[in-house]
Amino acid sequence: MLIRAGYDIRFETDFATPMLAMLSIHPSRNKDLQTPQRLVASPDVPMYDYIDVFGNVCTRVTVPPGGLTLSAAFTIEDSGLVDTAPPWGPQMPVESLPDEVLMFLLGSRYCETDRLMQPAWGMFGHIVDGRERVQAIVDFVHNHITFGYEYARSDRTAWNGYQERVGVCRDFAHLAITLCRCMNIPARYCTGYLGDIGVPKMDAPMDFSAWFDVYLAGDWYTFDARHNRPRIGRILMAQGRDATDTALTTAFGPAALVNFVVQTDEVTDTD
Repeated sequence: MLIRAGYDIRFETDFATPMLAMLSIHPSRNKDLQTPQRLVASPDVPMYDYIDVFGNVCTRVTVPPGGLTLSAAFTIEDSGLVDTAPPWGPQMPVESLPDEVLMFLLGSRYCETDRLMQPAWGMFGHIVDGRERVQAIVDFVHNHITFGYEYARSDRTAWNGYQERVGVCRDFAHLAITLCRCMNIPARYCTGYLGDIGVPKMDAPMDFSAWFDVYLAGDWYTFDARHNRPRIGRILMAQGRDATDTALTTAFGPAALVNFVVQTDEVTDTD
């Protein structure tokens, strides 16, 4: 299947403001592109990319006085299959995990493993199977937090989400990641495109989405605590320890977001 995706985002500022953007798809999906993916800036200002420690494409740009619009549009091929489930079986012991995976067991800015360790072991310590344990965590988070765009805020941590019981997709992901790490299951935060493909259309503006991966049976597998069902058409943009590592844009100065449009649609025969 083919998916048409892209965005149109504008910032306004009175001062030249350096910015770091993670608006490109992850390099692991480059081979699936059917049309070029170009980040376009208006006005046309210098930009350059680098790859961070998590393998994400980062773009450096300076928003000029007055403002800057960043946009892209591309078509990408997708398998059309739902998220792959991990095999049943016990999770890997910590001493057998690869070195590069260990960082995803540690606490991070939005994932306070120290504060949630006791609740996690109390709720999920009796479950031996790794896949069953992760699914139990996802079920809990899905039912524990009420979703609503009006609940969005940038400083809510996993502990805050656990207590407040409201949030957006990143809050679902942070809480599930933290509970997995407490149970010695490596978990990483993911952000990208997720359109209403294979599911009823939502009566809400399209947005980027957050989910998470866990390391089981020697590989990474996707879970989504907000939707709690395998989905079609995820397009990964960035991954890291939490939302700090995967922020779509980080402005090093005052820059107001005044326009935010995201598109993710399946290309049909009528198109």
